Amino acid sequence: MTTTDERPVTDDPGTALRWETACRLERLQPERGVAALFGDQQVAIFRTHAGELYAIGNIDPKSGAAVLSRGIVGDRGGEPTVASPVYKESFSLVDGRCLDAPGVSVPAYPVRVHDGRVQIGLR
Repeated sequence: MTTTDERPVTDDPGTALRWETACRLERLQPERGVAALFGDQQVAIFRTHAGELYAIGNIDPKSGAAVLSRGIVGDRGGEPTVASPVYKESFSLVDGRCLDAPGVSVPAYPVRVHDGRVQIGLR
């Protein structure tokens, strides 16, 4: 989810994220995804109508195709989701877990806006 905090985000002490710029904020259309490549990590970035930003892995774990950024953005029980365009399985934009197949997930990445640019936190 979006943050404007400029401090490094850590999951455990001593493990800071590297912030990589994906695009300018105004380039993201609400309820649409875009794909970004950072080294070998494909990331799907989404902006909701409410203005929240989310980033998850772009690779559909069932098909192996890099397509989640082209999925249908929606909501399941108040949780923002994207449905894979291949097999229609829904993934949480919050934490990357598949809501239709227990134990299946994609990576979820922290997102922030810094000087009008969308940045993804990578390890």
